[in-house]
Amino acid sequence: MGELLRRQSRLIDMHFHYPDKTMKPLLLPAIFIAATIAGSLTSADKAGYFDETRDTVTLFSFDDVSIPYTENLKLEMRSPERHPENPVVTRGPEGSVDSWAVQFYGSVLRDHETGKFRMWYCAVSKEERKQATIDKEPSRPWRVAYAESDDGVNWTKPNLGLVEAFGNKENNLCLLDPHMGALNLKVLDEPEDPNPAHRFKLGIHVWTPKSATRRNGTFAPYVSADGYTWKLLGDAEPVKSELPEADTYIPPLHFEPVGGLYKWDGLYHLSGQNAIPAVVPYHGRITRTFISSDFKNWSQGSALQHARAHQHELLGPGKSRIGEQIHEGNSVWNRGNVLLGVSGIWHGTPEWDDLTIDLGFVVSNDGNYFREPMKEWALIERGEDGAWDQGGLLQGQGFENVEDQTYVYYGGWDPRSWESSPPRGGVGIVTLPRDRFADLVTNEATKGAGDYQMKETVCSLLTSSIDVKAGKGNFFVNASGLGEDASLKVELLDHLMKPLAGCSGDAAAIIRKNGFQTPVTFGGVDEVKDLPERVKIKVTFEGKKRTDIRFNALYLR
Repeated sequence: MGELLRRQSRLIDMHFHYPDKTMKPLLLPAIFIAATIAGSLTSADKAGYFDETRDTVTLFSFDDVSIPYTENLKLEMRSPERHPENPVVTRGPEGSVDSWAVQFYGSVLRDHETGKFRMWYCAVSKEERKQATIDKEPSRPWRVAYAESDDGVNWTKPNLGLVEAFGNKENNLCLLDPHMGALNLKVLDEPEDPNPAHRFKLGIHVWTPKSATRRNGTFAPYVSADGYTWKLLGDAEPVKSELPEADTYIPPLHFEPVGGLYKWDGLYHLSGQNAIPAVVPYHGRITRTFISSDFKNWSQGSALQHARAHQHELLGPGKSRIGEQIHEGNSVWNRGNVLLGVSGIWHGTPEWDDLTIDLGFVVSNDGNYFREPMKEWALIERGEDGAWDQGGLLQGQGFENVEDQTYVYYGGWDPRSWESSPPRGGVGIVTLPRDRFADLVTNEATKGAGDYQMKETVCSLLTSSIDVKAGKGNFFVNASGLGEDASLKVELLDHLMKPLAGCSGDAAAIIRKNGFQTPVTFGGVDEVKDLPERVKIKVTFEGKKRTDIRFNALYLR
């Protein structure tokens, strides 16, 4: 117990700033400290790993802002594998609240008190959808549903007893007060919120009627103490489960929000899809963000987050479905100093029958601008015809490191069947080795006797400067392919690139052990003290088998 308390105290003392963000302490929430001391451990803790999403600066191999300087290295992206249990959440049977749709425009979060996985998704029943069509209330049957799991793979739909459907409340529907139709949703868990009733934040894509025949997408914010019962922020009064234009929280233009919902540098961000005219014109669906300081009042201006290269070619009016575009914004994994995102790769065609969607991978270091580490690379490709995820995929906001794997959750939706609208959806998982989205490997293209080649090459990387306010920290490496003849030499430098005594040259750390969180020790000591306020990290690939090395990430705790 004493060592655990000392370790928590060290983490509380550490402050990090990276990069170009307002300095603020990365503090462990008190509720997490209490739960940990009580012995409640997450799956990651049980496997012996620390949680890289909490109180950790992560420098990923693919993040060219964190690691801008490389010498004779190249980046290779990793394609994840579909989980053998897919889909891990399926539509319910006849008479259930999700018999027509389990639409994973949703979220997966892990409760750090209990280790339980929690999922929210959009549910529609066949019966209510049919009745809503008759009553001309298309928004009404779209509801928020809940599932939970102990391991992230085997899910149950608990009976919450909150919302009446088919004459009873025996279902897994969450209660929204007031109810609005939720086409897309994202959830944040903020136990540090001073108002316990606002611990959970729910952003949903709702509709506002534009005319008798047209409905625009817009945004509605809800809060909750437990994640089951939700209250709308503000005094809006929905009409037929839709938000009147006069009560919209963002400009009453067609915007499909909450492809992603995250907090960055003290501000809440929506990431969504629309075609609002930009300062620079783009064709079709692009990704935008609105911001808020309190989750209720939102900026009326928006920023362009991401547009693909193809979208610089304007195809003209009446062709909004055609061409390569971005679908539904960026679902985000907030890693503290960097944001990882999954976005829709829309392969547009004149007719719905040929239109397909894959999922791409993006990264951001400022919360606004996202870029692709590898241009036009698909993280997850749509399934083959006949598969549950054929034709098209949906990005949900679900990312978890579970023991030695990274889980990325996603949904299925075949846009080719849009007009006939058969039952849709389900939730699946793709997996990668823990935090290994991409590898930096040696590139010996310059080795040889040509005019632009060298007899010997040095293969190394140099990070941007990292602020270490407390003057101390623990460093870790995520890498493989290491051994007696393949090692990583790790050195620390100050901001002006002066090698630090005791942490460079002959005193550099030599890493020969494969691992997801291999400690970097200088002189046999794990925690490095007396560091300057800003440090850089240099990593050199060494040994006659250095071509075997695959570098994935550096961690500073």
